[in-house]
Amino acid sequence: MFPMTSTSPADFGRVDPDGTVYVRTAEGERSVGQIPDVPAAEALAFYTRRFEALELEVGLLERRIASGALSPDEARGSIATVTSNVTGANAVGDLDGLLARLQALAPVLAQATEARKAERARQAEETRATKEAMVAEAEQLAQGNDWRGGVNRFRSLLDEWKALPRIDRATDDALWHRFSTARTTYTRRRKAQFAEQAERREGARRVKEQIIAEARTLADSTEWGPTSGAFRDLMARWKAAGAAPREVDDALWAEFRGLQDQFFNARQATLSEQDAEFRANLEAKEALLARAEAEIVPVIDSGAARSAFRTFVDAYNALGKVPRESIRGLDNRVRALESAVREAEDAEWKRTDPEARSRAEETVAMLSNEIDKLNEKVVKAEARGDRKTAEKARDSIATYQTWLDQARETLADFSR
Repeated sequence: MFPMTSTSPADFGRVDPDGTVYVRTAEGERSVGQIPDVPAAEALAFYTRRFEALELEVGLLERRIASGALSPDEARGSIATVTSNVTGANAVGDLDGLLARLQALAPVLAQATEARKAERARQAEETRATKEAMVAEAEQLAQGNDWRGGVNRFRSLLDEWKALPRIDRATDDALWHRFSTARTTYTRRRKAQFAEQAERREGARRVKEQIIAEARTLADSTEWGPTSGAFRDLMARWKAAGAAPREVDDALWAEFRGLQDQFFNARQATLSEQDAEFRANLEAKEALLARAEAEIVPVIDSGAARSAFRTFVDAYNALGKVPRESIRGLDNRVRALESAVREAEDAEWKRTDPEARSRAEETVAMLSNEIDKLNEKVVKAEARGDRKTAEKARDSIATYQTWLDQARETLADFSR
């Protein structure tokens, strides 16, 4: 056995004058190959690069296991594969050290297996608690009177239940029985309620027809104050009457609303002077808003856009009132304009975040460097006719290239 005190891969090998390269392991010295007619350092470097590739493979596996990227079963298979690659490898370096690192992963896997079991137990407990909460909610809904929202909630609960995994059979069946019973109870009560509701709706129809008859006598009145009060009283009675059958309720409301509109439109006509002022304000606000929308959207410079929006708001608020029916539309447009400015500010911050950009650049550089190393390995393997090593390196390149494409896409987001 040869002493192995250096951490340099080259210190674990030597080269005979005929170009034969040897590696030293705990089992002794063995030949890993021969490269005649080249300097000893070059021949040795060829086989130390093989070791470095194996060392990279072991390191990557260690990191993937530590991060939890592999399940215990997947990790065991990967360890066996890499161990096979290292054992008897035609490479120069601390092969025994690599094997020791692979063996050291066994307790890590054991711990991961136990953690996975605990996670499954935790998920089962969470599922049980979730189903118990759903059953409790269903039983509460079954005793309530929310006939519209309740049926939708039961439908949602059923979809959620189906999406959950099963737990132990006895517990799952018992919980499902309670849930199903609650649904049945709710459905029966809902049907009974709807039968009573149909009867009430028919009574509401008769009341609303009477209200419409009274409204017809008021629609042409010019006594604005008393008649406005009378229409308010009719509206209160209308609301108190409840809903009529669905097939006639909209028509009854349209007729009653038409009679109200007839009166109130006539009253509104007497306020033409005020209307004219409101309309002028509306035109001014619409024109101001249109100019602001054209100047600010799409947002190019978020800072300039925010300043322009503040200037617009000051001028906009200085204008007077507008007709009531126009308020919502104007407010929606102003809010949309403000949202566009705010979203641009948020996007600018995300795009210029220096820390995130630096991390993305470092990732792209690291992956590109690994691909360059693997490409060099392919060229050298093909040069010596080692197709297996070349193919394996190409597979690794494909994996790294996928990661690199994703990293570049992330980096490109900072330049858009």
